[in-house]
Amino acid sequence: MLTIAVESPLSADGLALIAGSETALAKVFRPDEIFTLDPQQLAVPEIRFFVARDHGVPVGCVALMHCGGYGEIKRLYVSGKGRGKGTARALMAALEADAQAQGLAVMRLETGPVLAPAIALYRSLGYLERGRFGDYADHPASLFMEKQLGAAP
Repeated sequence: MLTIAVESPLSADGLALIAGSETALAKVFRPDEIFTLDPQQLAVPEIRFFVARDHGVPVGCVALMHCGGYGEIKRLYVSGKGRGKGTARALMAALEADAQAQGLAVMRLETGPVLAPAIALYRSLGYLERGRFGDYADHPASLFMEKQLGAAP
């Protein structure tokens, strides 16, 4: 049974998931191509960190950063134990529902153009490519996407 809840990125499970995310990114990108937030940067009031658990075992995470006029998706990661079970899709659904409840109508993200499964997921959820945003620079290792959310339920 998959459950998703807001938890601290500084908990043992949060730190383990973030470490797993870093390890996965390091296999694909050079250090200067990784634009993630560390656990302490995720542990601030404007960020909500979601953890997915399969029968109590942490298998994935994602963070929602409130950026004023839009929400930014950070740290979507699913461990090997959580893959192929709809975990990433469930995390995104929880994040988007929370964003809508916070009054956010637009979601944005930065990902890598070589992360084909992530891009396919985002596209299947209605995310479209866009130009850079926020403090991001144009970078060949970055792909930017955005989705307009519907009205809050």
